[in-house]
Amino acid sequence: MKKTLSKWLGKLGPGLITGAADDDPSGIATYSQGGAQYGFGTLWTLLLTYPLMVGIQVISARIGCVTGHGLAANLAKTNSRGATLSLVALLLVANTINIGADLAAMADAIKLVVGGPRHIYAVALGMICLLLQVFIPYQRYVGILKWLTLTLFAYVGTVFASHVPWGEVLYGTMVPKLGTSEDYLLIIVAIFGTTISPYLFFWQAAQEVEELQVQRDGNSLHSSPGDAHQHLRRINIDTMLGMAFSNIIAFFIMLTTAVTLYTHGLHDIQTSAQAAEALRPVGGEFTFLLFAAGIVGTGMLAVPVLAGSAAYAVGELFRWSSSLGLELKAAKGFYAIIALSTIVGVLLDFSPIDPVKALLWSAVINGVISVPLMIAMMRIATQQRIMGKFVIGPRLRWLGWMATGVMAVAVLAFGLTAAKGHIKLVV
Repeated sequence: MKKTLSKWLGKLGPGLITGAADDDPSGIATYSQGGAQYGFGTLWTLLLTYPLMVGIQVISARIGCVTGHGLAANLAKTNSRGATLSLVALLLVANTINIGADLAAMADAIKLVVGGPRHIYAVALGMICLLLQVFIPYQRYVGILKWLTLTLFAYVGTVFASHVPWGEVLYGTMVPKLGTSEDYLLIIVAIFGTTISPYLFFWQAAQEVEELQVQRDGNSLHSSPGDAHQHLRRINIDTMLGMAFSNIIAFFIMLTTAVTLYTHGLHDIQTSAQAAEALRPVGGEFTFLLFAAGIVGTGMLAVPVLAGSAAYAVGELFRWSSSLGLELKAAKGFYAIIALSTIVGVLLDFSPIDPVKALLWSAVINGVISVPLMIAMMRIATQQRIMGKFVIGPRLRWLGWMATGVMAVAVLAFGLTAAKGHIKLVV
């Protein structure tokens, strides 16, 4: 069984890890809020976001595989250096805040289960993530990340430990609830912003470049198109499965909190750890333990992706040697960014900054980045001088622009809600 599973995981790559990393503790908090506040009324969003996620992530993967360079390097070719530097700087800030919030959620989850000092747990978890990235060779490290994706099945287990009215679930999934309250619109915007995140674009493009080093001696599809069909097909399958995995897990997180917290009138959930704690009396000890374990497992997967995507972006922009396959002495700048973002994320846990407000700031920054970044990606993916004969076709163009449009509407709605004072952007 283990041999078969290992072989199956070996066929999957950047798409699987990217999709799984999308369900980080911050994402768990958002999905938990949706389920706790509106029951089955937000499940439909995950059907809508799936094709959009697939489209934009396939585009980012293709950019990396076809050009042999990550997203930041390609952005520098089509935009001014100042614009690219601004996007990368904002990405670094948002990812660092997100790392701090995820480490805090993981530490809180461990404290809920075993007690003890949460700050010590945050430091230990941050250092483990950092050491794994710096000292484990790329191929082995990717294998570790793939196995960590299995922790997400804890959220499937929590559902089947509860009573579920499947008829109501099907209705809530297939028939969108068109609520007009500002709180409902805000949670819908948050779900879109959580599922389509800028750091995932940078990570998947960079991982495709890493895969070129392993599978094709660093030759891009543009320079050596011999087996291009095979690689593009692998990207499509890998990304479709990875994003499906991401949305299925998000669906089960939302469903768990809907059938437990929502039905028991527990609607005020701010963090993933609060969701786990609230589950104990209504869902039982087993459900609570599975939910808490999933928070820690997803954090161990997401923190390296957050730190790594920022390091790839900064490294590519300044033309540093940037690869998890390189030793520390050969990529000092790249690993310095990983260390910086992780350590600052740990330090945020010792600051008086509220993790919930920190995540709000992170969401705002990601919103600022996402739309211009997606527009820039679409420009890159449709330019023949960059992509050669591998410019994206009509279907991917349609999906890519649709995803960009949906994110633009989501960011605008978020901004209008904030401007009205319904979100307190004060840390």
